[in-house]
Amino acid sequence: MEREPMRIREGYLVKKGSMFNTWKPMWVVLLEDGIEFYKRKADNSPKGMVPLKGSSINSPCQDFGKRMFVFKLTAAKQQDHFFQAAYLEERDAWVRDIKKAIHCIDGGQRFARKSTRKSIRLPETINLSALYLSMKDPEKGIKELKLEKDKKVFNHCFTGTSVIDWLVSSNSIRNRKEGLMLASSLLSEGYLQPAGDTSKAAAEGLSDTPFLDLSDAYYYFPDSGFFCEGNSSDDDVVLKEEFRGIVVKQGCLLKQGHRRKNWKGEEPLGAIHLRGCVVTAVEDMPDSKKYDVDNILFEIITANEIHYYLQAASPAERTEWIKAIQAVARTGK
Repeated sequence: MEREPMRIREGYLVKKGSMFNTWKPMWVVLLEDGIEFYKRKADNSPKGMVPLKGSSINSPCQDFGKRMFVFKLTAAKQQDHFFQAAYLEERDAWVRDIKKAIHCIDGGQRFARKSTRKSIRLPETINLSALYLSMKDPEKGIKELKLEKDKKVFNHCFTGTSVIDWLVSSNSIRNRKEGLMLASSLLSEGYLQPAGDTSKAAAEGLSDTPFLDLSDAYYYFPDSGFFCEGNSSDDDVVLKEEFRGIVVKQGCLLKQGHRRKNWKGEEPLGAIHLRGCVVTAVEDMPDSKKYDVDNILFEIITANEIHYYLQAASPAERTEWIKAIQAVARTGK
């Protein structure tokens, strides 16, 4: 019986149409021998597939000046396919895995990730749900703190090192290497969430382990009330209104109006449903210069393909918004 190709990476990317200059969100799956793309994550059959044998990849791709973080995959028949990631680290992760898959095909090898498991094996008696409740115990669990890093304040969170320390002290694991495996499992199952660039990069596959045993890698419980204050000062007023759940990130953005090309940063006029959406940075857009809009824009394409354009105050804040929205789109939390 022939073995099914391994799923190496999957997620939403924005893909350029083959005939017209249209960009649409697609659920993209990287296999050992090709890339499949679906209209929606739940679809059973792909809209298309690009074989990796004989393909080449180009990144960064500058063919589309207004779209950032684009990479180009050229198939063996010289057909170009363009994909746009949400931010730099995500694009680089896709490109790295695609390059490795192509290299494995050319060398007649199987794709294999680095693994920290080796001979370590988790006890079969561990129940992640029960462990999570113990970790959240107000008296004996992990203490939630207010931590500062890079001029940002992270509320209701804790360090990766404190997680491993707690697992060791509670006799849940036998050593710190085993703790990394257990914490990575908690992370992948959504019991822990990454906070900050260091832990998020690891969770997205840019480190040897998804979870980091480091004092500057921050994490939080998904229902803890976590929020981040960026570049705060004594004059800042942080609004903590909670509507329909936990506030993941908040701040002022400019939004393009639907009927008139006006940009507003004032009263709340509606909501954007983020579950299953795709978000990407955009360098420029039609009519933006006419209305004195700085090129710190990002685009949200909802599951029903409605496009929203918003402007952040700085490139760093734009990246923070993109990562926060992307996390909500994946988990719904």
